[in-house]
Amino acid sequence: LHDEMNRLFRGIDSASRSQGVVDDTGACSLNVDIVENADEVRLVAEVPGVKPEDVKVRVEDDVLSIVGEKKFDKNEGKDTWLRVERYYGKFARSFTLPPYVDAGRIAAGYKDGILTLHLPKKPETQPRQIEVKVS
Repeated sequence: LHDEMNRLFRGIDSASRSQGVVDDTGACSLNVDIVENADEVRLVAEVPGVKPEDVKVRVEDDVLSIVGEKKFDKNEGKDTWLRVERYYGKFARSFTLPPYVDAGRIAAGYKDGILTLHLPKKPETQPRQIEVKVS
């Protein structure tokens, strides 16, 4: 099951971006955790310093995409920057949705720099108890 989940949620973007590094285009990374229970799959992404309105989530052709930008506020003219180690720029991650996720009911929440996506499972794919009748 674990291998299948990894395969289904394998991101479309390069592996280097998932390691928290800036890629050749100057884009910053988006690291995510994916958790599953009986009712839903939950995707949790760290987006510290990003305003909720600067993050866009969409589903198209069974592909879930998260796109945004962490902007650099450099206070021009007042301060001299000695070092900049935090990542800034655009980020994007895409995931192929497994067939048991109900794409029409996906919900997103944002709190304290954490974006949480709730991907509910289709009712027909959830386990159900079958009563054994004695004859």
